[in-house]
Parts: sequence; structure tokens; C-alpha cells
Amino acid sequence: MSKRKNTFTRFIEDIVDDTKDFVDDIVDRAKDLETDAVDAIKDVVDDDESDDKVSSPGVAELEAALAELTAKVNQLAELQLAAASSSNSAPSSGTSSSTRRTAAA
Repeated sequence: MSKRKNTFTRFIEDIVDDTKDFVDDIVDRAKDLETDAVDAIKDVVDDDESDDKVSSPGVAELEAALAELTAKVNQLAELQLAAASSSNSAPSSGTSSSTRRTAAA
């Protein structure tokens, strides 16, 4: 093989060729990244749609349980209110139970 002469124009030519190769590689990687991102977003959107169908019965169960618990809490609040109003209407003996405990100690 013969030796290549290193002239200034060949030096510039090598830099331009290397730069073109570098830019081509970057563009190829950007295309791959874009394709992968689009695929990932499609997968996420598809997963969300299928999750709605699966979780609907679960959500319905939770809403029913929440309604049941709310009814129980309301019932207990009414009982507590009734107990408080009946204790307020009862005649007091003049000495509260906490005062009696303190005097006994």
C-alpha cells in the first residue's frame, strides 16, 4: 500500500467525514428514542384503558363499603347525641363523678 499524503485539504476532508458520521449516528439514535417513546406511551395508554374495565367492580365494592360505613357512623353519631341529650336532661346530684373520684383518693 502506498502512503497517503497528509495535506491540509485531506485533514479538512477527514474532519468533515467524521462530523457527518457523528451527526448520522446522533440522528439514528434520536429516531430510535422517538420510536421507543411512542411505543411506551401507547403501552401506557393501552394499560390505562384495560385497568378501567378491571377496576370498575373493585371501585363499586369500595363505594358500597363506604356507604355502609357512613350509615354506621351516622347511626352511632345519633346514638351519641341522644345519650348526651338524655344525660343533660337528667337531674344532677350536685357533685360530678370526677369530683367524687378526687375526694375518694
